[in-house]
Amino acid sequence: MSVTWGLFSLAIVNWDKPMEEFDPDRGVGVASLRTAVKAREVGGNDGIGAYYQAIGHRVFDLVESVNEIDTIKAAAVDAGFDASLVDEALADDSTWETLKSEHTILCDETRSFGVPTIRLEGGRGPALFGPVISNPPESTEEAVELWRHTRWLTAYDNFAELKRDRLPPDLEAYKQRYGDGG
Repeated sequence: MSVTWGLFSLAIVNWDKPMEEFDPDRGVGVASLRTAVKAREVGGNDGIGAYYQAIGHRVFDLVESVNEIDTIKAAAVDAGFDASLVDEALADDSTWETLKSEHTILCDETRSFGVPTIRLEGGRGPALFGPVISNPPESTEEAVELWRHTRWLTAYDNFAELKRDRLPPDLEAYKQRYGDGG
């Protein structure tokens, strides 16, 4: 299995006015996603993957804000880039245009509306929003089994949704915001 990273913005999804009125400097997570665009430009798919992992660690494990430039710069450094990558990304209007374009294409082509969105067959196959899991599987075997079932459901074009209440995730950021019980 291989992963090709794409871009999806909840700030864009939740914007209810014409896109011409959207201020990319104010959207939640937009600076981080523009940095992801630049990380992919500089470091390819592995670069954006390392950046996603680093920003996720800082936000969900270290309880830092995805909107703070210092957090984004630290994540860039954690991923093996220079902190200046963030400044370059935010000074380059093409990172905003790439984010908007990729987001729009993903939504239009996949009927998707959230993260994670999984798209099969190298990005050419069917797609599905999910799975949303509270905590990662405890073993490689469980992870593979979850993937196989998710892949099977995703390949069935008429499948749309399964849903139930979530268990609270075992993430420090979640505990600090909501307590241990959710």
